[in-house]
Amino acid sequence: MKRLTVVILVFVLLLSAVSCTSKERGVSEGLEKVRVILDYLPNTNHTGLYVALERGYYEEEGFDVEIMQPSEGTTETLIATGKGEFGISYQEDVTYARTAEEPLPIKAIAAIIQHNTSCFASYEPKGIESPKDFEGKIYTGWGSPAEEAIIRAVMEKAGADFSKLEIVAGDDVGFAALKDKIDLTWVYYGWTGIEAKMQDFPMNYIEIRSLEERLDFYTPIIIASEELIEKEPELIKRFLSATKKGYMDSIEDPTKAADILADAVPEYDREFLRESQKYLSTKYMEDTDRWGEMKESVWDNYTGFMLENELITKDMPANEAFTNEFLPNYESE
Repeated sequence: MKRLTVVILVFVLLLSAVSCTSKERGVSEGLEKVRVILDYLPNTNHTGLYVALERGYYEEEGFDVEIMQPSEGTTETLIATGKGEFGISYQEDVTYARTAEEPLPIKAIAAIIQHNTSCFASYEPKGIESPKDFEGKIYTGWGSPAEEAIIRAVMEKAGADFSKLEIVAGDDVGFAALKDKIDLTWVYYGWTGIEAKMQDFPMNYIEIRSLEERLDFYTPIIIASEELIEKEPELIKRFLSATKKGYMDSIEDPTKAADILADAVPEYDREFLRESQKYLSTKYMEDTDRWGEMKESVWDNYTGFMLENELITKDMPANEAFTNEFLPNYESE
């Protein structure tokens, strides 16, 4: 009986210790459920979210965060209709949403990457080094109106004839297709560029933002609904405070951050994620000392480009589309 009593006492003490530890880590009941809807499959654009989740930064703010992939509908629509509290989107898509005949009530609340890191990519031996070289070539992309408008604009700026470029719709383009079937595609260097480098596939890259200042837009960004902004501003501040910590950790130690993402998404090659993360760690806060900051000029520039190229039918003041007011340590200038 004495032995049984001791065992029971030890068991009770262990339960008490576990309970206290759980409460200290914020794993107790009462955490506020927060859903984050990604733009696509998890990737190194999202690493800071997974780091904040794994290291308990969201729990410290009182959140039980679920990171989700979009199911039915676009991320913008899902956020606007309350299917999630926060979403990952792009400046272009928010502009479309805000200028539609029936505008979606969403706003950008933080930029994940400060500059547009996308590029036109081609197999290096083909010698495609400027938009002038696009003439007589075959391009494959995702088939959006903005994609074609951007290609037309940069070709015309370079004195090239857009009609001499053949555009064919298709899925993601593999390296074999770039070598043998098509000539040109649009990629994000932090993903496809790193993959090509690791596979020793020789590529030429032309940065989109180097061709036209207005094409240096925010991609990706974090969005929230206007309803959430109006009713729960403190929730947004707490969420962004924790998210910032995750991205700052990803900047300071990209290898460990990539390993956290690799554990969450084991189907990716760990070494590839590490290399991608090393590249993006230099891009999250490039040319700024405040994580997540956005500038009116960047929004106005790309809105002007979209309006000029008839991608949207009305102008949009930048302050209708984004706000910096919830960023950690933000002070109005």
